[in-house]
Amino acid sequence: MPTSLLSALPGPVRVTLRVLAVSLCTLPVLSGLANAEEREALRDLFFGAAMFHAHQENYFDAIVALDTELAQFHRLDEPELDPFSAHLGQAEFSVGDLELSYRMHREAGRAIEAVLKGNVSRPVRNEAAYRLAKIHYHKQQPVNALHALEMIEGRVPERVRAQEQFLRARVFMQLGRFDEAVELLEDLKGEASLAGFVEFNLGVAQLKSGEEVRGVLELTDLGKKRSSEPGEQALYDKTNLLLGAHLMEAGELQQARPYFDRVNLEGPFSNRALLGAGWVEARAGRYERALVPWKMLQDRKGTNESVQEAMLAVPYAYGKLDVHSTAAIHYGRALDSFGNEIDTLTASINSIRLGKFLQALRRKEATQVQNWVVALRKLPDAPETHYLLDLMASNDYQAFLRNYRDLNALYERNKAWLKSLSAFEDIIRIRRAYYEPLLPQLDGQFRNLDARIKLRIEQRDTYVGRIEQMLVSRRPEYLATADEQAVRLTLRELRRQLAQNPQGFTEVTRSRVARLQGVLDLRLSTEYDQRLTQAYKHLQELNGEIEQLQGVYQSYVRSRQAATHSYTGYNKSITRLRAQIHTTQQRLEMLMARQGSMLETLAIQELERRRTQLESYQIQARFALADSYDRANVLQEQREEQRKIEQFRESPPEPLPDDNPPELEAEAREGGEA
Repeated sequence: MPTSLLSALPGPVRVTLRVLAVSLCTLPVLSGLANAEEREALRDLFFGAAMFHAHQENYFDAIVALDTELAQFHRLDEPELDPFSAHLGQAEFSVGDLELSYRMHREAGRAIEAVLKGNVSRPVRNEAAYRLAKIHYHKQQPVNALHALEMIEGRVPERVRAQEQFLRARVFMQLGRFDEAVELLEDLKGEASLAGFVEFNLGVAQLKSGEEVRGVLELTDLGKKRSSEPGEQALYDKTNLLLGAHLMEAGELQQARPYFDRVNLEGPFSNRALLGAGWVEARAGRYERALVPWKMLQDRKGTNESVQEAMLAVPYAYGKLDVHSTAAIHYGRALDSFGNEIDTLTASINSIRLGKFLQALRRKEATQVQNWVVALRKLPDAPETHYLLDLMASNDYQAFLRNYRDLNALYERNKAWLKSLSAFEDIIRIRRAYYEPLLPQLDGQFRNLDARIKLRIEQRDTYVGRIEQMLVSRRPEYLATADEQAVRLTLRELRRQLAQNPQGFTEVTRSRVARLQGVLDLRLSTEYDQRLTQAYKHLQELNGEIEQLQGVYQSYVRSRQAATHSYTGYNKSITRLRAQIHTTQQRLEMLMARQGSMLETLAIQELERRRTQLESYQIQARFALADSYDRANVLQEQREEQRKIEQFRESPPEPLPDDNPPELEAEAREGGEA
């Protein structure tokens, strides 16, 4: 019969206080996404979109967006002109933080070390050292974490100052330097962002450093608090459970019981607290009082280890009270429950080996439903999920589980991308079928437009040349209208004829030709300035028309290029991307198989351990049941004999007979006759 509470407490409570403190007080990895004392206004929309994905916990999309932006930024000829440069440091820090969310400690460390080696300000360098220390801490490398913290010179940015000091204290605790941790944690008391965690670690550090009284007082003050927030209340309950177990192991039974009583009966630590409260009373020999919490615990869900131990503890207490018949009844109930649970565990192990457990983990509800682990227990035909919550207590198992789910998410994303590539091919095919019949007709219209543009440009160049000549010397004939040009040509022909045949024309004709020539020259001369001004205006109008034609030309070129580029040149890229995705999918399948095998192995080992424990309980219950029946029978026989003795003592004595029995009379006569 087990008699130790700590032997029944899985996880951190069963091991040392230091491990408990470390496992309880691990803060979220993604603590902030900035590299300066204050956040700057958003200047790059792509960076803002990446941060939006990060705050929505779509870390993969955020990493992809930031990596793309950083790669493009470093290929620019003048990167300082890109608005992304205003967020460069913040983006590099963010990549490291986001990679930490995928447990990519090596990549995150490289990103932060690049910042440390760069030409950055002291506050930025200090924050980078703090983040690097945090990476080493989460990798269970306290020595490396301390070395990174020692790289900090001066003060870190205000918004991470408390977290840096708290991280330093936890590193000291992992290294066994509890006195230094106590000094740091005492300075942090009152920090709102670390409320509860500082007090818990301070109390544990004081206990481990030999300051027993101060540690108990510190943890007692923390355990007396109450909160409506489940997380905070769980911290207070765990503090009370820790103190109760610690004092009980130290033999301070009278002081241990109140700490178990403070644990919330509806919280995650209530079962262990009820079990501990019963063992405190049992160790003190008060078995009647031990039955109160144990019987309350006995009626709870039978998959819990504390409940299963209580099923043996209750008849054990009845046996100590010499109520062996009641003890036998409870041992019988325990045997039935253990048998059912062993069957369930066997079915769970078989189900895991058939792959149903991994199918349950890959359900979409796992990423969409809050408390999906609890919801998995309600799925039909999935008996392995009955013990999933207990399996999740292991930090290693949680890491494997998160890796498996992340790999599965990447696998599903790649499947969606493959479908997108097929959709792109359909779009390209539709565009090709739409544009290719239209392009020949459009090309014909384009050639006509090109001819018009060339004609207008030639005209414009001619006019420009003439105007430039008129700026040097007056050339009125260049400004003549079409009718006037026709008249000039006619008059020139008439003058030529007059010069060749002077006798063939009359004086009147020659006079009229000269007069007409004089009128034309006079008009061109007197209207020269006005016509030159008009010529400039017409030239500007012609330039405007040419610009419009060139705009139409450029628009057509862009439209045609956009049309052709929308369905040409993508085949090689799509083929290459599809091959890369298929290669990645094969690698993901291999990694998922490894992670899934590890998950199944850990789950089966845990379930087999539970089954072995239940089989041991079952054997103990059988022997205890038989012993209880024997003791009950012996006690019943003793009571029956005692009852008969008491009845005999209470009944009046029988009178002695006066005459001898006939047999004696016959013997007497025979003797006399002889």
